[in-house]
Amino acid sequence: MRNVSVRAFLCSEMAIFRPSKKQNPVILKVLITGADGLLGANIVRRALRQGYQVRVLQLPSSQSPVLKGLPVELSKGNLLNAPEVDRAVAGCDYVIHAGASTSVWPSRSAATVAVNVRGTQHIIASCLKHGVRRVVFISSAASFSKGTLENPGDETGVFDGHRYGLDYIDSKYRAHQMVKKAVREQGLPAVLVCPTFMFGPYDSKPSSGAMLLAVVQGTLPFYTRGGKNFVDARDVAAAACNGLKMGRVGESYIAGHQNLTYADLFKLIGQTLEAKPPRFRIPSPLVLSYGRLHSLLAPRLGYDPMISLPIARISCDGQYFSPAKAVAELQMPQTPLAVTIGDAYQWLEQHQSGLSGATKVGPPIQKIPNPANS
Repeated sequence: MRNVSVRAFLCSEMAIFRPSKKQNPVILKVLITGADGLLGANIVRRALRQGYQVRVLQLPSSQSPVLKGLPVELSKGNLLNAPEVDRAVAGCDYVIHAGASTSVWPSRSAATVAVNVRGTQHIIASCLKHGVRRVVFISSAASFSKGTLENPGDETGVFDGHRYGLDYIDSKYRAHQMVKKAVREQGLPAVLVCPTFMFGPYDSKPSSGAMLLAVVQGTLPFYTRGGKNFVDARDVAAAACNGLKMGRVGESYIAGHQNLTYADLFKLIGQTLEAKPPRFRIPSPLVLSYGRLHSLLAPRLGYDPMISLPIARISCDGQYFSPAKAVAELQMPQTPLAVTIGDAYQWLEQHQSGLSGATKVGPPIQKIPNPANS
């Protein structure tokens, strides 16, 4: 008995000093849809920085210049093709669904509705089938009623966007409700991140960057009385990636930052980029009449109007929101808007040859340090 005890003791002691085999850390994989866009491109970079293995669902025709050189896995497919979506989701631990049609003309568009609604249906079905751990659905702050500068809207607001007559807004709200229903009835482990108006780098289209270019080039002589909540796309990307582990399933989070009237926004853009902001505010009745006229003429003459009636209505409204919930529960950063504008413009300046829109960016600006860089 004594020999057995001594042997057991020696074995236990040897076990203490025996070098343990290092286990390779498990690298979790996330599928990101809409990776070609302003937000999606920033989500990809944030996910890579947080140590995820990234797969992106990419249209077969897409060249994805903003993804060039990144260590991502490409899965060719279309949100409207259920088997292609299913193949992209298979083997992923997480999904961030940022893919959407953001087209606002024509105002009523079956194609936009199909991508935003049916595409989301396919994502939901595949995530449930493959047991994805968490889904982050990129919705829109327009899924909630807007507030005022003094009393910004929040996640308790009831949707009132139908009055604009824009399928983009209506279809995003329908998709938002589909995700919420799937959480309640099918146990989909999803959180909903709802961005406001974003600026930021990797805006290759450009989308919001076109506004910065217009101010610098002096092609935007007027503004309207409305305003919005503005946010850095990198901060929204952080909220989306944090939502894979943080936040409460079934909850919505408005991802925004600063509420500004258009007058104050253009003043800030002018100061940051050393450009002259537009000086004239156009009365709302004139803006609405302009939008109504071009909404009537554009289909007959075959052009895309700069301002349609729905866009005119939106531009005359104040779209103000509070990001307090996302900041508290998703640890969403709040980058100063001047830094955001400066970084967004610098990216446009450095990549002007690859832009699909304007080829002339404008004069260079000084680099603005980012105190909130993370």
